[in-house]
Amino acid sequence: MKQDVIIAPIITEKSMQDAGLGKFTFKVVTEASKPSIKKAIEKRFKVKVLKTFVSLVKGKTARRGIRRMEIVKTPWKKATVKLEKGQKIALFDVGGQGSDKK
Repeated sequence: MKQDVIIAPIITEKSMQDAGLGKFTFKVVTEASKPSIKKAIEKRFKVKVLKTFVSLVKGKTARRGIRRMEIVKTPWKKATVKLEKGQKIALFDVGGQGSDKK
């Protein structure tokens, strides 16, 4: 593959909880396979991937504009990787983990 396999990290409440358990979620190219995702993440972040979970996220329809035209968002692929115990990816670090909610 000439292009990069990893498009972007997915930062949501659920993915941040999973990051605490050693699972990190990324948006990847739809043609990417599990071995290519594993290799790309190991190479870019210098970590050891134990397992790769992949799912296709369906494209949704949205209505936009004055005429309320329906626009179909393209489907995309989501990959979650489980790392060896003790390893983490810096993109998912949260500054100040102590929650001081009042």
